[in-house]
Amino acid sequence: MRVKPPKKTIIVREYQLDIGKVQVYDNYMVAIFEEGVTITLERAYQLIGISEIHFREKNFGFISLRKHSYAIDPTIYSYLRELKNLKAFAIVSVKEIDMHNFKIEKLFYKRPMKFFIEFNNALAWVKQRVKSNT
Repeated sequence: MRVKPPKKTIIVREYQLDIGKVQVYDNYMVAIFEEGVTITLERAYQLIGISEIHFREKNFGFISLRKHSYAIDPTIYSYLRELKNLKAFAIVSVKEIDMHNFKIEKLFYKRPMKFFIEFNNALAWVKQRVKSNT
């Protein structure tokens, strides 16, 4: 009996933007934004552009790994809502302020969005949502 090694997760592409780093995987993206930046609509368009390059014809998920503190213009969620192939939006943080901000952000997004303390839990949820919506 042969046992296959576990499937290794491979980064398809990594982008270093002025607002932080975006890692693109097979069916999801992970963003780690820099300390003190403000995510404006103009900067959100950079993320939307990356998603269109890699996921134009397929469903995907987005994970915001909040290691640093930064500001988000909540109106960007009305534009993100228009991405019909974005099936899951996860936020990962251990900070209480991020948990409070998440409740406000969720009011603007109005689509599947969850808060996680553990990255692996967020990743499992995102993969499950993307898979069940294909």
